[in-house]
Amino acid sequence: MSRWGTAVVYGVVTIFLLAAVISFFLSLILKWTDVQEASLTWIIFAGSLLSMFIGGLVAGGKGKEKGWLTGGMTSLLFTAIIFLFQFLGLAKSFTLEQWIYHLIFFVAAALGGIVGVNMKASRS
Repeated sequence: MSRWGTAVVYGVVTIFLLAAVISFFLSLILKWTDVQEASLTWIIFAGSLLSMFIGGLVAGGKGKEKGWLTGGMTSLLFTAIIFLFQFLGLAKSFTLEQWIYHLIFFVAAALGGIVGVNMKASRS
């Protein structure tokens, strides 16, 4: 696999790991407090954006060039995995709201990729 493909895979793995950690902590909050799931909607969205940005950052740092493309492809692979899971596993397609979320995730990951390439280049 090329350096670019490896970078995208590292980015997607980072996204899923961060999402799992954030989900774990949010589930603890839901379990041990009186907070309702509906009140965490914006926190969940912010955590998702942060995960996508950091995933793009990791991918851009590993790819070392074309950060927006590396981060964007990381987001597209993540979206494809989520879409396939939802479509094949749950027999549901994306809603318009989900497409908008994933478009925003694309932008966050692309920006993360740009920052990742530039951070990596400045350290060398």
